[in-house]
Amino acid sequence: MDFGLTTEQRLIIEVTRGFTETELFPYEDQVERTGLVPQELVCQIRTRSIAAGIYAANMPVRYGGGGLDPLTLALVERELGAASYALQYIVARPSNILQACRGEQVDRYLIPTVRGERVECLAMSEPDAGSDLRGMKCTAVRHGDRFVVNGTKHFISHADLADYVILFAATGEESTPRGPRRKITAFLVDMDTRGFEVLPGYRAVSNRGYHNFVLSFDDCRIPESAILGEEHRGFEVANEWLGSTRLQVAAVCLGRARRALRLATQWAVDRTQFGRQIGKFQGVSFKLADMQTRYDAAELLTLQAAWKEGQGCMTDADAAKAKVYASEMCQFVTDQAIQIYGGMGLMDELPLERLWRDTRVDRIWDGTSEIQRHIISRSMLRPLGG
Repeated sequence: MDFGLTTEQRLIIEVTRGFTETELFPYEDQVERTGLVPQELVCQIRTRSIAAGIYAANMPVRYGGGGLDPLTLALVERELGAASYALQYIVARPSNILQACRGEQVDRYLIPTVRGERVECLAMSEPDAGSDLRGMKCTAVRHGDRFVVNGTKHFISHADLADYVILFAATGEESTPRGPRRKITAFLVDMDTRGFEVLPGYRAVSNRGYHNFVLSFDDCRIPESAILGEEHRGFEVANEWLGSTRLQVAAVCLGRARRALRLATQWAVDRTQFGRQIGKFQGVSFKLADMQTRYDAAELLTLQAAWKEGQGCMTDADAAKAKVYASEMCQFVTDQAIQIYGGMGLMDELPLERLWRDTRVDRIWDGTSEIQRHIISRSMLRPLGG
């Protein structure tokens, strides 16, 4: 396992870092104060990121994407992660699940999304089914060659920017040793489909400008051709293509934490109290040492998992370890950075309070910390019969 970077990887990192600092950082304060990303700014960021060659970097070259390997992609995510999520998300990394598109779905959904002509959103969570996806109540009942969808999804990110939704719905039931469980199917549903409505979501303290919505389906009729993958095989589709999203969260946490750590380190040098740089006081210097150590450990876990994904040997536990450790590291680092700054760290003249608020959700979405620990412990116990 060699993390020595090639010349090409270093160039990609430099381009992404420069883009983040010149095209995203300048608009963070505006987004924080208004809670909005104007449509003209969305178009500007999308156009310039396409020109820079970093849009859809995760998608295969044959579809027009960047075709980056998982390790290089994690490094790109790390650089973008330093910026406001509402801005950096516009530099789209379309859901890998779109690679399950077949036939006309490729030309209608996959390729236009890679080109930046269409935007998708992912709908899994429901008011009564968060981590327990098998408990979802949104149903898609077959009627001949069509399905009728009824139910509600919530916490659906950036549905305001999306042209279509990747919907997961219950399409049947099966008996298991643990009792009946719902069969799940994935669908591609255009936003203008009759019987489908996008409603305002909840006001969150995290990621201002990156909004969540409620999706309501009321006798929404969709064709059989809307199935993504195979009927009743939605979990297989998700498991095959969505594992890398946890690495994305981990890598974004690295970028956010590194920015906070750099700010805190510079403050420890520039700030003087009692005639000394505050970094010379053990109470501050030990904080910096702990922050750097945890950051380095999280980076190693994340890059190791990404490297293993590129080798085809990443396990669910590898991704879970990276996600849980990086997200909790980021919360620790941003909190300690504020402590080093003192009261000034909580003022919105600095990005620290935003970094601190924004990272709280990283321990929840794409699988809570508790779910990640369950995955890790299960990988340890099952080989021994536990």
